[in-house]
Amino acid sequence: MPILSVENIMLNQELASKEEAIQLAGQILVDRGYVQPEYKAKMLEREEMTSTFMGNFVAIPHGTDDAKKEVKESGISIIQVPDGVDFGGGNIVKLIFGIAGKGNEHLDILSQIAIVVSEVENVEEIVRATSKEDVLSFFEGVN
Repeated sequence: MPILSVENIMLNQELASKEEAIQLAGQILVDRGYVQPEYKAKMLEREEMTSTFMGNFVAIPHGTDDAKKEVKESGISIIQVPDGVDFGGGNIVKLIFGIAGKGNEHLDILSQIAIVVSEVENVEEIVRATSKEDVLSFFEGVN
C-alpha cells in the first residue's frame, strides 16, 4: 500500500477547530487501513504536548511516541483547508498532513514533506489545487 495516494487527500474542507482537523486527518488514516482507531486519540494527545503547527500555513499532526503499536502501515493524509483553521495562538493552517510511520519511517516522511512545504509558493499552490492529483504531484517522491 502506498504511503500517499489520491484516496488519502481531501480538498476544500471547512474545519472549525484544530481538534476537528486532527480527528479528520486521523480518520483518513484509520479508514485507509494505516492505523488502529486508537491512533486518533494519540494524535490529539501529541497536540496537547506541543503544537504540530510548522509555519507556512502547515500543521503535521502525528501520534505520541507510544502510539507506534497502533500503526499498521506508514501513511500520510493531506487535508486542504483554503479558509484556514486556527491551530492556536493565531496560527492559521491551510494544509494538514496526518502522519503515521512504522519504526522510524516517519522521520523520512517528515523530511520529505518539510522540503516541499518550506517553500511558501508550494504551499500556496497546494492550497489552490483543484484536483487531488495536482496535490499528489508535489509529493511524487514520498513513497
